[in-house]
Amino acid sequence: MPFLILVVLFLVGAILLTQGRQASGNWIQFFAKGKEAGFTIKDMEQLRKLVAAAQIKDPVAIFKSQKQFELIIRSMVNTVRLSGERGDPTVQYFLSKLFDYFKKIEMEVSENKARISNSRQISEGQPLRVLVAGTGVYKSEVVKNFGNYLTIARPVNSKNSASMQWHGVKISVYFWREDDAGYVFDTEVIDEVFSKGISSLKVEHNESLFRTQKRKSLRVKFCRPAFLYLVDDNDNPHKLEKSAGLMCMLEDISDTGCAFKINGQAAVGLRLKVQFSLDRIPICMPATVRSVEYSQETDTSLVRMEADPLPIGTRNHILCEVFDLLPEDDEDELPFRVLEEEADAASGQSV
Repeated sequence: MPFLILVVLFLVGAILLTQGRQASGNWIQFFAKGKEAGFTIKDMEQLRKLVAAAQIKDPVAIFKSQKQFELIIRSMVNTVRLSGERGDPTVQYFLSKLFDYFKKIEMEVSENKARISNSRQISEGQPLRVLVAGTGVYKSEVVKNFGNYLTIARPVNSKNSASMQWHGVKISVYFWREDDAGYVFDTEVIDEVFSKGISSLKVEHNESLFRTQKRKSLRVKFCRPAFLYLVDDNDNPHKLEKSAGLMCMLEDISDTGCAFKINGQAAVGLRLKVQFSLDRIPICMPATVRSVEYSQETDTSLVRMEADPLPIGTRNHILCEVFDLLPEDDEDELPFRVLEEEADAASGQSV
């Protein structure tokens, strides 16, 4: 530990000699904050250069400001794109650490804005899971939410629940809020009613919700065509396919998965990989289907997939899209066309 302190002091001293305009206290705090954030001494030296290049007056500000840290990470992404160092593992590792910290800042800010504290704040139409001790789990949704009680659709499950008497029953209600987290609260059924023409239950409000599992990634809307392929677990699931697969339309994307729409009905648990092009770079995301929302009216399914651990370069490139760090492009080429162009170019060079 004493040796590490000497190294830090040495680096701080060197910085003060070359960056005399900066106050010593700021740089000492800079290295201290960086160490708390999980960055190594080598990482901090790279961060220092990025801070200097961005002309940020207060280096400590990057650890508490979305805007300041975005300047840093955007500078790094642009440097990688212009220098052609995308294939350098050391560069990708450092970029990944920057993204991890940036994601942490973004999620903390967005969660604080999105979170709710009581059942009066639940939106109408919110899907619910209702647990009755000793009986089972039922599906429901919020029909109305105002006044002294919450109105939910009469809970149903795969078994015949039409004859169940709900008045006075104590229930636990679970739900997941988009871009927020999961919540649970206990309540009691006040009455069975009809609301908006739907057989419903009035339940008591709860002024204190328990916040359960938080989301693990940031998702962004991503309307783009892609191709689907079945995953062959005997082969490399990350291998890029060179021919068109089953066409789908991506709805959103993150570094941990994606959602897409497809004709027909999909099955939960299916192993698929989705392939698309991002800034003219083919992306392959092998994943497992976790949920399917099927519409009988349109015969389409909204499919959500959880991705396998992605190669670090692929993950970083997807996060560039998530954080809007890639240049504007009217429309990316489809992935297999990019591969065909690369193959043609290589063939031309070899002749």
